[in-house]
Amino acid sequence: MHVLKPSRGLLIIALAAGMCALTTGTASAGWGEPDKSNGGAKTSGSEQNGTLTSLISYTGSTQGGSGKPGNVTPAGNWKPPACWYEPRSAKQFAEYVEGMYTSTINTPGQHSYAKSAVGMFRADYKEKKYKNYNLDKADEGSWWVAIRDEDRWLEPAAQICNEMPFWTVTGVAPNVPNAITPQVLAELAYNRLRLPDTKVDLAPEANTKVNLPTWAWLDESKFKPVEVTAQLNVNGLNLQATTTAEPVSLKLEPGTKDAALHPASGECTFNASGSIGEPFATGRAQETPPCGITYLRSSGNGTYKLQATVTWEISWTGTGSPRATLLPNGTFGNDQAVTVQEIQTINR
Repeated sequence: MHVLKPSRGLLIIALAAGMCALTTGTASAGWGEPDKSNGGAKTSGSEQNGTLTSLISYTGSTQGGSGKPGNVTPAGNWKPPACWYEPRSAKQFAEYVEGMYTSTINTPGQHSYAKSAVGMFRADYKEKKYKNYNLDKADEGSWWVAIRDEDRWLEPAAQICNEMPFWTVTGVAPNVPNAITPQVLAELAYNRLRLPDTKVDLAPEANTKVNLPTWAWLDESKFKPVEVTAQLNVNGLNLQATTTAEPVSLKLEPGTKDAALHPASGECTFNASGSIGEPFATGRAQETPPCGITYLRSSGNGTYKLQATVTWEISWTGTGSPRATLLPNGTFGNDQAVTVQEIQTINR
C-alpha cells in the first residue's frame, strides 16, 4: 500500500504512535502487495478510515505469461521513485484530514501527544494557516500530498518527499522533486512489469554429457513485448504513461567454471522471429550450437545451477511525449538444474 505520510514534525510522532489506529481495517483501501494476476485495471488507492493512498491505476500485460513470471530488475543502481507527490481536491483532502483526526482521537489508549500532534495538523489546514481546507477555492487549485512506497519507506530515496501537504493553483507545476508527471508515472509502471519465465529448452533435456554440446533455445511465443500503463486522473489533472519492455538478449551462466559457452560471451541475441538459438535437430549432436553450453566436467552426484537471464530494453510514451523515451534496461532470470554425466566407455 502506498500511504500518504505528512512527513514533518510532531505529526510524524503522532503517526508513528498511532499507525495501528490509522491503518487498522484499511488493507482494501490500497493494494498491499500489488495484484498482478491479470491485466485489468488496478487502482492503488482510495480514502478509508483516515488513510489516503495513491490514486494511480495500472493496466496492461502484468501477468507475465505462464511459468514463473517475475518483476523486472533495473540495471545498475537506478530504481523507480520511492516517493512522489499527487494532487487531491479540497474535498478529498478535507475528508482525509478529518478522517485521520477522528480515528486518532477516538482510538482507545491513544497517546495524548499523538492526539495533540494530529490536532495541530488539522488546525493548520482548517483554521490557522488556511481556511477550511480551501473548500471555497476548490475550483482554483489542488492540495498536493507526499506518498511513499510502503515497501521502501525507510530508504533514503523515500525521504526526499518531505513537504507537508501544500496548495498549488491549477496549471502551475509544483516545485518539488517527484511531483507526478508522465515520466514519473512511467517509472512507477516500470516497477509493475511482469516478465515471463526464462526457463530455456535444452537438448539433451534431462542429462547431458561431458564434452557434448548442450543446445539452448527460447521459443518466440513466450517472448513478446510487455507493457503497463499508469494513469492518474484527479481534480482535472489527467496524465498517463505506457512503459514497454522488449527482450533483446539472453545471458547463460553455466553454474561452473568448467564449461565453454556458445557464443563465448554467453550472450545469445534474439532472432528476427523473436526466438533465441535454434531447437536441436537429429544428426546435429556434434555441431556447435548457436546458443548453448559444453560442460567439461561431470556434476558428480549433484547438479549445476544453470542461470538464464533475459535483458529487456525498456521505454515509455505518455501524455505530451508520443516518441519512445528509454529508461534503464531491466533483467529477469531463473535458475534450472542441469545434470552432467561422464560418457561411459568399455575397454576390450
